Amino acid sequence: MLNARLSSILRELMAARNSLTSQYLANVIQVTSRTIRNDIKELDRLLSANGAGIKSVRGSGYELRIDDDQRFLKLLKEVFQNSSLHEDLPTLPEERIRYLIKRLLLSDKFVKLDELADELYISRSTVQNDLREVKKILQAYGIVLEKRPNYGVKLRGEEVKLRFCMSEYIFRRRGTEHDMIAHSSIMPSAEMDAVRNIILDEVKQNKITLSDIGLNNLIIHIAIACLRIRNGNYVSIYPDEFMDIMKQKEYEVAKEVVKKIDSALQVVFPETEIAYVAIHLMGTKIVANPNIGDKEIQNFLDKSIYDLTMKILDKIENKLMLGVKQDKELVVGLSLHLKPAINRYKYGMNLRNPLLNEIKSNYPVAFESGILAGMVIKEEIGIDVHESEIAYLALHIGAAIERRNMNNQLKRCMIVCASGLGSARLLFYKLQSKFSGALEVVGTTEYYKINEIPFDTLDFIVSTIPIREPLPIPVIEVNTILGGKDFHRIEMVINHRSDITIDYTREELVFLQEKFETRDEVLLFLENMLKSYGLVDDTFIQSVFEREALSPTCFGNMVAIPHPMVPQTEETFWVICTLQKPIVWANKRVQFVCLLCVEKNSSSDLQEMYRLLGKVVDDASLVQQLVRCRTYKDFTSVFASQ
Repeated sequence: MLNARLSSILRELMAARNSLTSQYLANVIQVTSRTIRNDIKELDRLLSANGAGIKSVRGSGYELRIDDDQRFLKLLKEVFQNSSLHEDLPTLPEERIRYLIKRLLLSDKFVKLDELADELYISRSTVQNDLREVKKILQAYGIVLEKRPNYGVKLRGEEVKLRFCMSEYIFRRRGTEHDMIAHSSIMPSAEMDAVRNIILDEVKQNKITLSDIGLNNLIIHIAIACLRIRNGNYVSIYPDEFMDIMKQKEYEVAKEVVKKIDSALQVVFPETEIAYVAIHLMGTKIVANPNIGDKEIQNFLDKSIYDLTMKILDKIENKLMLGVKQDKELVVGLSLHLKPAINRYKYGMNLRNPLLNEIKSNYPVAFESGILAGMVIKEEIGIDVHESEIAYLALHIGAAIERRNMNNQLKRCMIVCASGLGSARLLFYKLQSKFSGALEVVGTTEYYKINEIPFDTLDFIVSTIPIREPLPIPVIEVNTILGGKDFHRIEMVINHRSDITIDYTREELVFLQEKFETRDEVLLFLENMLKSYGLVDDTFIQSVFEREALSPTCFGNMVAIPHPMVPQTEETFWVICTLQKPIVWANKRVQFVCLLCVEKNSSSDLQEMYRLLGKVVDDASLVQQLVRCRTYKDFTSVFASQ
């Protein structure tokens, strides 16, 4: 019912909090505004028959209107069911690239460029351009794109590497891991379920604990193994490694798993394939003992791993000062994660992480900590850590940051209300609900009893009426029915927030509506501006490019937040650049760039700054407003309204 473009527009409208302009949608979907306007008419016609429609808001764009929830929900179910049965024709460059990678991974023969062009309804030259990006992506997996005149193109690489690449590209990234498995075209869903049940039975009997993601990765890789074996392709493992694997408990479990799969699916696994399954069991095994005490930690953990963990935490504390080094749960959790992670890398395995983009977007400080952890691992044991693994490390660190925040002392306030007890209690419960864990509402009182308030035990007053006389603590005046701006003002006091947009931006370092075409053009321009003000030296941009090489700082939603590998400036500030048209930045489109400069050896808590940057990454309508700004005043006022 909905083609790929209409589906993309609907997805954007559903995710937006405010109106979206045709220009914004055109940038996202890479078509003209005129095409978007025509598509909007077609989409509105289809939605009108299904309990919804598109409202045109003069001067601000389009909004999704839902009139009948049940009918609209039925439409969404039909759309998702149809898309799971067959892939929509890819239209965006990144969709075409994923399609081409998948297409080539599933082909044992050469594929002609004209054939690919016909399948995608694009020109031969466009296919050639897309294949250049495909080639770059595949290089990271150690896979070569082989070209032969009159024959076409074919992938060449070690069987293990081809499988790792398939695990990334054959399965959907969106949704849960189980969804990815259920919707894959590798093997019938009944066979997938059989593999899952066999693995669950065996790991339970043998008391091997797997994480949910580890379990699903194992299912995916066994499914790929079945496909490849049926096509006559087998994994090669070096004899020394094979003998080492055979000694492990996981090899015996893998033999039982494979034996049952042989019986259920009629797929005969050779010994090297059994070893391959054993490697995955070894790589996803988790040992957990949350009640371990301080004295037992070093004895409980592998000494070399414990030492590596402490070096990682030293580096993180030295560079970011997060205050999490003494977190016992982090020390144990990180150590237990690192051991199987290093085992995975020993065998050249890249663990898939379906949460990568979400972790980068929602936990930017933790992800930077993961980058530092990867640097230490590289320095200490010579392993290049993939960003998927960095994101898993970031989850451990992010949890420790949250624990630290929870342990901070609660703020205390009292409500002054003149509207009666009912209104006061409503305010009381709304505040307790909204700021649970951060705020203690001591009680409510009337205005005439204001002199009886124990100010020395409170941090601030929340009042529904103006209080003229000076008080020794801040007063936040709010509406009786709390609104968004009321919550915002209270949150600023709780978090010691100031107007951080003004704190971290300078008018001379905000560049709006620029005309650049590449990432490097943007970064070199910003470097030149910083150097002209004497804020950085020649090592700055080199460090920024080194950081990009580790893991691109484009987070989706048209946003990139580049920064040096380690803090380099004398103070903390942002350099902003918005673009008239989006550019391609590591296979994502970017139109809002915030070059982040953090003070060297700073002890400041930058969590609130990162929180606001995370909001930018996550809010399409906010990004749209920012890229439309033409003056610094407009820019700061957009942030002030959030």
